Amino acid sequence: MSVNNYEKMWQELGLDVNLHNEVLDYINKGFQNTVGKQKNRPKTMEYFDNVLHESHGGRIAELIEEKSKGKKIVGFFCIYVPEEVIMALDLVPIALCGGTNFSVPYAEKMLPRDICPLVKSTLGLAFSKTCPYAPIKSLAVGETTCDAKKKVWDILAQKVNFHIMELPQKKNAIDLHLWDNEIHSLAENLERLAERKLNPSVLKEKIEIMNNKRKALQRLAKLRIKEPIPISGLDTLVVMQAALNDEPVRFTKKVEELCDELEDRIKKGISPFSDKAKRIMVSGCPSVMGNWKIHSLIETSGGAVVVDETCTGVKYFKDLVDTKANDVDGLLGAIADRYLKINCSCFTPNNDRLDMARSLAKEGNVKGVVQYILQYCHTYNIEAIRIEGALKQDNIPSLKIVTDYSEEDTAQLRTRIEAFLETLK
Repeated sequence: MSVNNYEKMWQELGLDVNLHNEVLDYINKGFQNTVGKQKNRPKTMEYFDNVLHESHGGRIAELIEEKSKGKKIVGFFCIYVPEEVIMALDLVPIALCGGTNFSVPYAEKMLPRDICPLVKSTLGLAFSKTCPYAPIKSLAVGETTCDAKKKVWDILAQKVNFHIMELPQKKNAIDLHLWDNEIHSLAENLERLAERKLNPSVLKEKIEIMNNKRKALQRLAKLRIKEPIPISGLDTLVVMQAALNDEPVRFTKKVEELCDELEDRIKKGISPFSDKAKRIMVSGCPSVMGNWKIHSLIETSGGAVVVDETCTGVKYFKDLVDTKANDVDGLLGAIADRYLKINCSCFTPNNDRLDMARSLAKEGNVKGVVQYILQYCHTYNIEAIRIEGALKQDNIPSLKIVTDYSEEDTAQLRTRIEAFLETLK
């Protein structure tokens, strides 16, 4: 579809087309100044670049086509929302998080300035009529991982069809019971939306699709820590951002193709980095589509990001859903069990996340950890103290960076990152 036809599509969706074009120009400049400047990239990355470029064009056209066939679109804001349940009811899941600073001022016209940039960017796109996903979704699903989100959901629920999942803050048996109820409650709401009941065979089939997607990403995670490092952390981030937007079967096939190429690059000794690059793990907040700031700063300062202990990293794919059950209740229970294993900073105590960070750092043979904290994300910010302490037990130093989506602090951050990398052995 041509750009002119895209503009016609955006106009019919009720977007502010001129402002939307400004958003796309802003995001594309950010992409070209970070991802686009890299050398020696895997050829198969062209596909994932295109997923990002078409996220407001070709992907929207696909979703509109799905709607014309009777399917409904379900938007979500967090990786705690089980995509397989949505898919099993012939609905289409799509992530709605925003990673651009362009839309933040539009959110600040209504919301307080001192809340996290991810929430403001996401809501700013909707408020400024520059989010093409907003008008095509039939339901939005939020969760209770932070106070800002919870209060914003109250506002959004007055305007759109909204479902809120209460995520417990502990991981005891009573918490799993609550979470199991929340998964069942979501399933019942989705059944009403889809006007059909969950079928165990179809649900199991969709779980397998998501498990295959996770296995492909697990394979990528194992390859990126090899020597020589076959792919940049920035490119791996692009893949992860595409994971939350692309059709899952097609995406999985392309990740497997990328992994095949990476295995070949390892055999041939091809790497985007010199052998002096310092191996780094990024830990903390997610970097959603439109945000490549921290990875780019690290990798243009002498580092190589080989592990992401984030929701746009290992947390999205590290666990599979058990498929042994043959009934809907059993499968939903397995889904609840798998999703509660995600180690968000909202949990207390959160020793599982500390153990995971230590394990990932050792597996990746990292020389240091950059703790990436979005402004006003209090849970990740405070938990950084314990993460730092846990890593010290293995003599792995860490650097905490608190920032937003703007570029105002990039020079200062680069100085800090360069100084940190120089201290690493």
